[in-house]
Amino acid sequence: MSYLKFENIGIKAIAGVVPKRQIDNRTYTHFMSEKDVKTVIEMTGIAERRFADENTCSSDLCIAAAESLFTETGIDKNEIDVIIFVSQTPDYRTPPSSMMIADKLGLGKEIGSFDINLGCSGYMYGLQVAFLYASQSEIRKVLLLNGETKSKAYSKKDKATSLLFGDGGTATLIEKIEQENPTIMSMHSNGAGYKFILMPAGGYRYPSSVESLKEKIYPDGSIRTDEQGSMDGEAVFNFSITDVPKDIKSTLEAARLDWDQIDYFVPHQANRFITNHIAKKFKISSEKVLYSLQKYGNTSSVSIPLTLVDHFGNRKIAEKSLVLMCGFGVGLSWGTVITDLNGCRMCGVKEL
Repeated sequence: MSYLKFENIGIKAIAGVVPKRQIDNRTYTHFMSEKDVKTVIEMTGIAERRFADENTCSSDLCIAAAESLFTETGIDKNEIDVIIFVSQTPDYRTPPSSMMIADKLGLGKEIGSFDINLGCSGYMYGLQVAFLYASQSEIRKVLLLNGETKSKAYSKKDKATSLLFGDGGTATLIEKIEQENPTIMSMHSNGAGYKFILMPAGGYRYPSSVESLKEKIYPDGSIRTDEQGSMDGEAVFNFSITDVPKDIKSTLEAARLDWDQIDYFVPHQANRFITNHIAKKFKISSEKVLYSLQKYGNTSSVSIPLTLVDHFGNRKIAEKSLVLMCGFGVGLSWGTVITDLNGCRMCGVKEL
């Protein structure tokens, strides 16, 4: 694996937005028993989540996050040259949501915009693309938007997923910076595991039909349609505790760093048991591991930036804050980013 390396590019600001509607997993017992719900909460650490209403899409959450970032930082939004929207729950199959977002934000016709269809590793991949754009001499600022309304994509009657996913949106500003900021990024994929996290129907290989919208009962008692997401929890767990730690280790070695030099470990917020396993493997101090899944659940590509703004609140980071971020999931895909957040303006988490 080769790595992407940057010197004078940095994350300048991050803002987060979550829906107002709060879901308490402890009372989510209309389909699962109280005992099963308690077991899932203890295993995953996910006690609460946020669900968007029927009129709110991922783009709405990202627009609100971007507007919060503009307000808190006072930046000239006309200096934004590129918008990247990462989501697996866009407004439409076509057109891309990024173009509509740019228009609603009033960014004019000169801006480049595109969508990336990627889930839990999407912040890692999005940062790589954003840093590459920002490294070009004519590009001033890049706005990376991560948004998901996974609550609309999974069955409330699926025992493997019904207590996991939440909704949210973030905006991340990337640009050139004066101080050196050695940054290293890795990315990996293994399409042999594509079925581990899958929404079988609704695309063009298996188009929507009357049959695809019928609920089906599965051996574990779960009920879902072919147009709702499914997950092989055991396969995803095994992937997460084997391939992901290997990537983290090799990326640290490529950066010539060790864990004593890392200030914060920010993993994708999939499952506390998985993260605890990785942290224990590397003997990472618990004070360095950041969590937000207990409040927001698994928000897919939103989870890492949402965790950062949840932890730091509304302030500018004025000290060295070397972070190791790692995203992993659908695809299968995974990646690691090590960068310094010194000088980054955190804009907090707001409700929509």
